[in-house]
Amino acid sequence: MMLSFAKMHGLGNDFMVVDGVSQQIYFTEGQIRKLSDRNRGIGFDQLLLIETPMQPDVDFHYRIFNADGTEVEQCGNGARCLGRFVRQMGLTWKHKIRISTIKGIMNLQLMRNGLVSVDMGVPELEPAKIPMQQPERQLSYQVDVEGQVLEFGAVSMGNPHCVIRVDDVASTDVDKIGGYLTEHELFPQGANIGFMQVVADDEIRLRVYERGVGETQACGTGACASAVVGRMLHQMQQKVRVYLPGGHLHIDWPGEGKPLKMMGPAEFVYQGIIEI
Repeated sequence: MMLSFAKMHGLGNDFMVVDGVSQQIYFTEGQIRKLSDRNRGIGFDQLLLIETPMQPDVDFHYRIFNADGTEVEQCGNGARCLGRFVRQMGLTWKHKIRISTIKGIMNLQLMRNGLVSVDMGVPELEPAKIPMQQPERQLSYQVDVEGQVLEFGAVSMGNPHCVIRVDDVASTDVDKIGGYLTEHELFPQGANIGFMQVVADDEIRLRVYERGVGETQACGTGACASAVVGRMLHQMQQKVRVYLPGGHLHIDWPGEGKPLKMMGPAEFVYQGIIEI
């Protein structure tokens, strides 16, 4: 089968985006792993599959697969790329787009300045809903990493996040600590591990180790999670700029119980055809 796709990225967090509306396709985990190979495949952090809506009040259904073939609940950078993809490919002419994921509904808006705004919904802070193995909710938690006790905040942005404040994100051993914690028993479904350096009350520097992928150039939900933890633990402002290795995102979160908005770019790299 010949499959049409697009290569896209959000701040360097890169995707293979597939139109499953006009094409019928099913991916196995093995196929996704092969396609994600950066030497022998297309190479990507996640594969995004856009499907026909499952509900009458949404425009598209959105599925996300990590490079290891596992399906995950959410991807903020991917959502922005989806918004630009469906417009550019003529799947819709709307500027406001409503999509469903396995975790719920998202609303996207294509801005006149070329950026895409995403309503990420209300952050979830209850341990059972993150999910995280803790008997009760706390403002912060502790975990032992090979004898080093680290304090962290935990939140779900549709997917689980552990956010650790560090003094210098550039010198942090993201691979070692992230690789250890992403599969820690605290997180029964794994977790994305964020390393947050608070620069000012409206500015964060962030690196993220994503489950099933490793460190990426950017993580949209990770940026959202860092803004939530920064506001909850460190009295940061409602509007925060989050700087990642691939660029920066604008996060707006009024506070607990309120929906969070993320705004940033989405870029096409190329379109292609591959035999599956």
